Amino acid sequence: MSTLQDSPTAAGSGANASENFKASAAAHDVADTPPERVAAIVTAVLKGVHDAIAEYDVSYPEFQAAKAWLMEVGDGGEWPLFMDVFVEHAVEEQVAKSQQGTKGSILGPYYLPDQVRLPAKAELPRRDDEKGTPLVLTGQVRDLDGTPLAGAEVDLWHADSDGYYAGFAPHVPDGNLRGVFVTDDEGRFEISTIQPAPYQIPTDGPTGKMIEVAGWHPWRPAHLHVQVRAEGHRTITTQLYFAGGEWLDSDVAEATKPELVLDPQADDNGVNRESYDFVLERG
Repeated sequence: MSTLQDSPTAAGSGANASENFKASAAAHDVADTPPERVAAIVTAVLKGVHDAIAEYDVSYPEFQAAKAWLMEVGDGGEWPLFMDVFVEHAVEEQVAKSQQGTKGSILGPYYLPDQVRLPAKAELPRRDDEKGTPLVLTGQVRDLDGTPLAGAEVDLWHADSDGYYAGFAPHVPDGNLRGVFVTDDEGRFEISTIQPAPYQIPTDGPTGKMIEVAGWHPWRPAHLHVQVRAEGHRTITTQLYFAGGEWLDSDVAEATKPELVLDPQADDNGVNRESYDFVLERG
């Protein structure tokens, strides 16, 4: 069992998430947004803040507390955590309106690029003594018209059975439970791993303080992160959840969708098995 000493701190996770985001291509993308659209969006955001101040009769002490909290979030490197947990789902839902195929979900703050490439049928890298119920996920990647997509990449990562991610918890080896599977000639894959646990976002920093003061819980249901890529097609970023899982109906990140819930069944060897296909549109 992991100890408190093993647990990732908010500062440590925040620093890692900030560093990874700054190093990613996404951080260097420049939206081709005209000034009038920038002005309209910023004005709308500020209006929402102003309306909340008026509606709830916000005092100067409350304003100063909010300002101090915003500074703490920045100093602790928690902006990727805060934005991905509380804001990204709204952006994803908006973008999804123009995308066909498999339902998407949030990327989250724990994605790490350039993981090991694996064949279509393989085991996700893990420790020799990795705990957890064995899980086998099979499926196919195909086009909207049903054409199998050979050579597609199924980039999969998830927490361990204690809820910790490689790259964000000091006791978990780099690359653990992370890998990119390349589909076979029929677009198929078979991934062997373990079923992850629910986890709580780090609560010892300013984001956690806000959650506590608001009386919310900090938990995310158990899930697999998946990003599916194929040349000439729009990338799908999504998460797969588990039927009956704790926190499934009250995800702090509000990222669950009925279409993304798995219901794996145990075989005679105690291995949970499930099949899920991914459908990509051209783009």
